[in-house]
Amino acid sequence: MRYGYMPGCSSHASSVDYEASTKAVAKALGIDLVEIEDWNCCGTAPISSVNPEMAVALSARNLALAEEQGFDAVVTACAACFNMLYKAWDNFANNPGMRKQLEEAMSDIGRTLKGKAEVRHLLDIIVNDYGLEKIEQLVTKKLTGLKVVPYYGCLLGRPKSNFEDAEEPNSMDGLLAMLGTEVLDSDFKARCCGSSTIFTKRSYMLRLLHDILEDAQRLGGDMIVVACPLCQMNLDAYQTNVNSAYGTSFNIPVVYFTQLLGLALGLSPQQLAMDKAFVSSQKVLNRVSNL
Repeated sequence: MRYGYMPGCSSHASSVDYEASTKAVAKALGIDLVEIEDWNCCGTAPISSVNPEMAVALSARNLALAEEQGFDAVVTACAACFNMLYKAWDNFANNPGMRKQLEEAMSDIGRTLKGKAEVRHLLDIIVNDYGLEKIEQLVTKKLTGLKVVPYYGCLLGRPKSNFEDAEEPNSMDGLLAMLGTEVLDSDFKARCCGSSTIFTKRSYMLRLLHDILEDAQRLGGDMIVVACPLCQMNLDAYQTNVNSAYGTSFNIPVVYFTQLLGLALGLSPQQLAMDKAFVSSQKVLNRVSNL
């Protein structure tokens, strides 16, 4: 299974743990993620809020590069990158006016875009291409006794997606259940975490985070499981800020789905970079198994 891989900017900074666990799990499953040469920023929220055409063009360039390098699909583990890449592909395929703009933009930089490279999220690849039955055969350690709250965020299914429902996403649920965890269904699983509004509307973002964390605690979750580096950073790094603002005492680990999958496949917490988070997951993992 060979795919063109778009790591995204966060993979080199705030989400090196996601990058490490993504590569470790892909290797364990035999999924060949080949990094697209000369990839650039996907044009995520800050850019798209100022210049949406430029943002879409940035992602279109990545799609053009993938086509030039012979990939039929572009895979990313970042929900924001997936959202922007898919938006560029969808605009090129279904919006004649935007398609013309993107063709002109690519021509200006000496490239062409044909729309042939399909955009996929890593979660989609693992669940739907690789398949849960095949993964289960490779699991060496069931995560029995672990109560998890899948949190999808707002980008995997919006504005529209090729694999996930905007209001009732469920792809992580089946994967985590197969790994032996008890999956808890949160009313906030598809809500926005606030993205980067910590810089512009701090109190608003802290409220969003509070509601997500409070619901996870109400459900009795041992940890929150995510598929987005920005969601992980916000829910993890700003828990102390939420606690200060609301008088709460949240101390809920926020981990990537790739990290739990890696543990079940027999990889070590060190291989999965599980020591990078602000809220440690080690005590929880020790309680349910010898990890």
